[in-house]
Amino acid sequence: MKLDLHTHTTVSDGSLNPQEILNEAAKLELEYFSITDHDSVNALDQIGKIPNGIKFINGLEISAEFPKTLHILGYGFDLNNEKLRNALRELQDFRKNRNSKMLSKLAENGFPISQEELEIEAKGEIVGRPHFANLMHKKGYVNSYQEAFDLYLDNGKPFYLNKKRLDPKLAIELILQAGGIPVIAHPYQTKLNDSDLENLIKELKGYGLMGIEVYYSQHSDKQINKYLNYAEKFKLLITAGSDFHGTNKPHIPLGMDIPLKHIIPFLDTIS
Repeated sequence: MKLDLHTHTTVSDGSLNPQEILNEAAKLELEYFSITDHDSVNALDQIGKIPNGIKFINGLEISAEFPKTLHILGYGFDLNNEKLRNALRELQDFRKNRNSKMLSKLAENGFPISQEELEIEAKGEIVGRPHFANLMHKKGYVNSYQEAFDLYLDNGKPFYLNKKRLDPKLAIELILQAGGIPVIAHPYQTKLNDSDLENLIKELKGYGLMGIEVYYSQHSDKQINKYLNYAEKFKLLITAGSDFHGTNKPHIPLGMDIPLKHIIPFLDTIS
């Protein structure tokens, strides 16, 4: 089945706006599709007409507190759930303060960018590091968008500032109480060995985790088989997504084609 349940728009760190990404999904004849912006459902508010042939699923990707990377995807939740929306608003408010601090840090080091320039670059969307990178390139501070990240904006680089993250238990609970399905995204990014990753999944399952992203654009066949085993062992639903970001991550194409038998339980649960 052709689908994509993990994509990003200009609302977080993608290069296509919500309608543009839906149009691309339609061109590729994807049957199921979800937008999963980071810590935001604003893209879902902006969607107009869903192209014919696409079954759209509400989605988001929550950054959870963890030593490395732990993201929790949420699917099929009530878009108007106030507890979820309030929690996301708090994360976005924190992000705004973080952006101000990053602007100060850049200016102190000879790379001045104004708040006004940043807002114009963001075109009304939530400001993120891609907008900083674009401006650094446009103003001649770096030779390319990617160089801005490689030298200054990536995790551990001089101008990176950590963002607020939710406790994993809270992230899962918020998705559940909004009627959604919580899923661990790209498990390899936790950087855990097999034993520790299995223990983490067991812990998250105890909080109410319902699924695991087995099929992912960067997963090897070996990883896919391992995560299929975890899905079976912990009775987790299987999902699939590319993590498409458009031109911001040009090596990741939109859409995936996966075995129908593996995705049916998720689709049956979400319907």
